[in-house]
Amino acid sequence: MIAAPARLSLPFLLVAGTALAAPRPLHLFVQAAASPDGSRVATLEADQPADEGVDPSLSIVVRSASGQGAAVTMRLPCQGPACVPSSLAWSPDGRRLAFVLRQPKASHRFVYAVQADGTGLARLLEFDGTLQGLRYGPDGTLAVLATAGAHKEPGATQAAAKITGEIGVSEDEQRIATVRNGALRYESPADLYVYEYDWRPDPAQPGHARFVATAAHGNGDNNWWVAKLYRVEAGQAEVLYAPPQRQQLANPVVSPDGRTLAFIGGIMSDFGSTGGDAFRLALDTSSAHPPVLQNLVPNIRASVTALTWSCGDGLTATALAGSKAEVLALGGADAQRVLWSGEETLSTQRGHYGVSCGGTTMAAIHQDFTRAPELEARGSNGWHDLTRVNAGQTVPATARSITWRDDQFDVQGWLLTPRGTSDDMTGAKGPMIVSVHGGPSAANVPNYLTGRSEELFLLQAGYRVFLPNPRGSFGQGETFTAANVRDLGHGDLRDILTGIDAVERAVPVDDHRLGLTGYSYGGYMTMWTVTQTNRFRAAVAGAGISDWQSYYGENGIDQWMIPFFGASVYDDPAIYAKSSPISFIRQVRTPTFEFVGDADVECPMPQTQEFYHALHTLGVPTEFVVYAGQGHGLRDPKDEADARRRTLAWFARYLGAS
Repeated sequence: MIAAPARLSLPFLLVAGTALAAPRPLHLFVQAAASPDGSRVATLEADQPADEGVDPSLSIVVRSASGQGAAVTMRLPCQGPACVPSSLAWSPDGRRLAFVLRQPKASHRFVYAVQADGTGLARLLEFDGTLQGLRYGPDGTLAVLATAGAHKEPGATQAAAKITGEIGVSEDEQRIATVRNGALRYESPADLYVYEYDWRPDPAQPGHARFVATAAHGNGDNNWWVAKLYRVEAGQAEVLYAPPQRQQLANPVVSPDGRTLAFIGGIMSDFGSTGGDAFRLALDTSSAHPPVLQNLVPNIRASVTALTWSCGDGLTATALAGSKAEVLALGGADAQRVLWSGEETLSTQRGHYGVSCGGTTMAAIHQDFTRAPELEARGSNGWHDLTRVNAGQTVPATARSITWRDDQFDVQGWLLTPRGTSDDMTGAKGPMIVSVHGGPSAANVPNYLTGRSEELFLLQAGYRVFLPNPRGSFGQGETFTAANVRDLGHGDLRDILTGIDAVERAVPVDDHRLGLTGYSYGGYMTMWTVTQTNRFRAAVAGAGISDWQSYYGENGIDQWMIPFFGASVYDDPAIYAKSSPISFIRQVRTPTFEFVGDADVECPMPQTQEFYHALHTLGVPTEFVVYAGQGHGLRDPKDEADARRRTLAWFARYLGAS
């Protein structure tokens, strides 16, 4: 639904600006991909620029998975922040690496391939539209998700195309295509928007292009929540599985023999923010014997975040289990066997919590709140770092997991404390900011506090920061994630308030100097909370929702609302009013600053404007900023820095700092 890119604590945000003096600039890892034989790991990476208004310049680097030998940095056809490589994909033999490239002042996208040693750079495709999701097939044919003449970048968090002319007559169509002789051959039908896909090997016809995909008809931003699983072949698509209303689909992966499909299913509020149960579906069945769906992790107290068949034998999953990330072996005698567990984050790219595998090698970017990201690999002797480029990087904070009980649920969150602040209950009490994550189906996870992290700015100002994972979050299983369905704002607010009580029993927090902030669903929760309690002395709401009823007709993704509200606003308006801040607006006393982008598809600007208008009319201290050209998430570093400065000033005005 409305997960905020920045508020999900995405692990490799392209950071601008450095908040702390450091021996060298923070080094950023944006994607990691292990070669099929496990011998190499390719990355997208960059140094953080000194100027906070500049994006970093990305490089493609290949390293030995053993950690031996020198890294190879690929020479790209262009240089600088406007030269943006993405979507790394290894050929089956591990000799070539393909990638998408956006070049400066070029409206087209390109696909290039290069040898693993950095030689033989070749352009494979020039295309007028967007390209993403490169994947080699077993025979070496390259596939990609292509949108010809795209009106906007794919995804509802991207800035919206300007609304003009007759609406609904021309929709972007993202299709599976194969790259052949410098051109694209479309493999999926034109009326189907494909979100994710995998090759389906055909031993009888090695060069035959067959796929499995999650896809939906109509607008791609809006219809992911009703996507189905399809067989795709020769321009045709056949439904494999149609999920129930409260189950969204993610990460379809096909076994090496092409006979079995695995995917993640669960209630999810955003494409790309993945959590649920792992399912298996046989593909080698006849129409007379339809495939049987099997839940591989029934009743697991965790959320599966990624699946792969590439980690040696069988299916491997990563999961979020409370405060810990886990790597699991699934199926057969190894059902739910934990291969690794730890209070850190393993990721393959921005927002994708998982591992990349080849042969017996796992590779991932790992980090926690206070340890900067590094690239690591796991073989028979366990994990070892392939890089130590961020050695010496520090943040002035400590982090600890906090757990508490509310209703029938065990709830977890993170408490960040400025370094040097005493946790001795006999010490002086200090202020604290509560930061609510987006989603609601998401979670605060231990990602490094970079110079672009709002949490770091707050910590440096002397505030403790509390990051709760209330009901509706990933990490405690499907029952917990679905516990706020038809109850948005109510049970999750009780969890947050009870969590604050738990923190105050553990450390000296001044309950009269509490602040509240959040972006996206966190922005909604901020708006909602100040209508329900006067416990907070100041609040900052980014891209929130003030009125679910009017929001239903204003946003570009109304399909997300049906699983969470159970019906459309036209069929059950009361359930929408029940959770709308505007229904209780006269109860607000908390000074609140609001901001939003004017091209936001997910949380349109009028929702924040409506909340500001009400507070301004009612005489509640408020300020409101609209950022031009920004979608859901402030991608312009200058606008993001401005929002941070205003946030800090707002809290300083009403809370002071320690």
